[in-house]
Amino acid sequence: MATTPSRQTTWSPRDLNVRIGRLRDFTLVPVIVVLLIAGALVDPVFLTTGNLINVLQQQSALALVVLAETLILISGKFDLSLESTVGMAPAVGVMLVIPASAGGFGIQLPAILAIPLCLLIGALVGAFNGLLILRFQLSAFVVTLAMLIVVRGLQLGLTQGKSLFDLPKSFLYLGSATWLGVPAAIWITAVVFLAGILTLAYFRAGRSLYAIGGNADAARAAGIRVERVLWIVFIVGGTLAALAGVLETGRLGGISANQGSGWIFMVFAAAVIGGVSMDGGKGTILGALTGVLVIGLVENILTLKGVPGEWKQLVYGAIILVALMISRLAGGKAQE
Repeated sequence: MATTPSRQTTWSPRDLNVRIGRLRDFTLVPVIVVLLIAGALVDPVFLTTGNLINVLQQQSALALVVLAETLILISGKFDLSLESTVGMAPAVGVMLVIPASAGGFGIQLPAILAIPLCLLIGALVGAFNGLLILRFQLSAFVVTLAMLIVVRGLQLGLTQGKSLFDLPKSFLYLGSATWLGVPAAIWITAVVFLAGILTLAYFRAGRSLYAIGGNADAARAAGIRVERVLWIVFIVGGTLAALAGVLETGRLGGISANQGSGWIFMVFAAAVIGGVSMDGGKGTILGALTGVLVIGLVENILTLKGVPGEWKQLVYGAIILVALMISRLAGGKAQE
C-alpha cells in the first residue's frame, strides 16, 4: 500500500528575514510597558485617558516628521531640513492669506487656500532638495543641512522674527478639532501612517525604497527608476513636514518663529531606536512609530515629575540611549 508523502514546509532565508524583521517592530514594546509602569508610579494622572490622548496629540506632528525621515532613510538618504519646513511652510502659507496688518504679505488669497499652499511649499522644498542631490550628485547630508539653515532663515526674514497669531480658523481646524472624542490630529496621523505601512508592504513603489536603500546600482539594474523614486520620496517628505506644521500650528494656536527648531534630533532618535538603519534598506514604519511613542512617554513623565528644564535634556537623552540598547539587544545586531 503506497503511502502519501508528508508535505514538508521549507523555509527560505528571505522568509526568515521577513519574520525576524516583523519581530523587530515590537522590540520597543517592553520599553513602552516599563515607561507606562514608571509613569503610573510617578503620577496617578499618567494612565488616565485624557493624559494619554494628550500625549498622542502632542506627538502627532513629530510623528509625521519621523514618518517622512523614515521613508528617506530607508531609501538610503538623509533630510535634515524637515524641521525647518515644519515652521516655514505654514508661516508662508498663512502670510499669503492674512492681511499685512496681521503680518501677511498683503496678497490676501482666499483663506481656504492656506493649507494647500502650505503643503505645496513643503513639496517644493523637498523637490529642490532632491534636485540638488540627484541632479548635481551632491551629498544629501550637506545639502539638507544647508537647506535647514536657509529655510529657517527664510522664515525668520519673512516674519521679521515674529510669531503669527491672527490666523484663519480654517487653518487651525485640523490641529485643534476633535472627531468622535479624539483629536483630529491623531486620526490624521493614524491614517497617514497606515497608508505608509500599506505602501511599503504591498506596493511596488514601497518595495523599491528597500531595494534602492540596500543597493542602488542593483535596483537600477533591476529596472527601478532610482532617481525618480528618490525625488518623489523627498517631495513626500517635505509635504509630510508641512502637514506636521499645520497640525502643530492648530494645536498651539499660532506659528512661533522657532516652530520645529531642534526637532530633527528627536526625529532621528525615534527612527533609530525604532529600528530604522542609517545606512538605508532596513527598518519599518511601525518600528519608527514605537520610537515616537517612547519619545512621547518619556517627555510626559519628565513633565509630570517636574524635572527642571536644565536637566530635562540630560535625562531625556539618557533614557533614549537605554531604550536604544534594549531595542538592539532584543532585536539583533546594532545598526551603525
